[in-house]
Amino acid sequence: MKRLFILLLLASFTTYAQQKPAPGNKKAIIVLTYDDAIMSQLNVAIPQLDSAHLKGTFFLTGNITPQALPRWRAAFNHGHELANHTLYHPCLLTNVKGNPVNNSANYTVYGILREIGMMNNFLYAIDGASTHTYAYPCTEGKVGGVDYVDSLRKSGLVKYARMGGDQNAIVTDYSKLDPLLVPSWAVVGNYTGNDLIAFVKKVQASGGMGVFMFHGVGGDYLVTSAQAHRELLKYLSEHRDEVWVTTFKQAMEYVSKK
Repeated sequence: MKRLFILLLLASFTTYAQQKPAPGNKKAIIVLTYDDAIMSQLNVAIPQLDSAHLKGTFFLTGNITPQALPRWRAAFNHGHELANHTLYHPCLLTNVKGNPVNNSANYTVYGILREIGMMNNFLYAIDGASTHTYAYPCTEGKVGGVDYVDSLRKSGLVKYARMGGDQNAIVTDYSKLDPLLVPSWAVVGNYTGNDLIAFVKKVQASGGMGVFMFHGVGGDYLVTSAQAHRELLKYLSEHRDEVWVTTFKQAMEYVSKK
């Protein structure tokens, strides 16, 4: 009888461990990501994150100036993640405005993989990290009309990659999550702090993971106001006993084990 009780207890513990949404007693995971290596992130987002003692993931492109480079290195040394967003940020120009040279319609799979590999080398020169996560420019998984996700998978250049999505982009079943197609909420529009916090509350209620995608914070383009961002961080800081706020790489390493 005692042996049966112990076996049942172990089975219950194993089931609990497998279903545990976040480390410790936390009930949800939130990841704050920022695209394009723009100055408002250095001037506004990172100081706000540091003040709240929270970490973010910054998907950088190759347009970093010599003046900004040491500031990105300092951000990494302070615990933020620097990640890969390609050298030139290719996009379909039918969807956005941009340099015709960087029109993803004219790219090949070989070309985009080479660019991702070169950006990995660039990031290594900044942070010395051997691996980096990735975010698809303009959330496009195709170049030249060809899907390159599986080619990226086979290349071994990255293990984890972030895609786009909306306010329903909440991961609740880690076993079904493709690590190269992780959804996120692309925050584009005049959202308030309450709007951003509402997304976090949905993630908390689901017991899963939610990923924010920001661009400008208090400036630049696709702007989230500095006030809204600050209010979000305040809520996350006040609920750190329930919500694990971590980098994209750390979150994916955790959920992949699950």
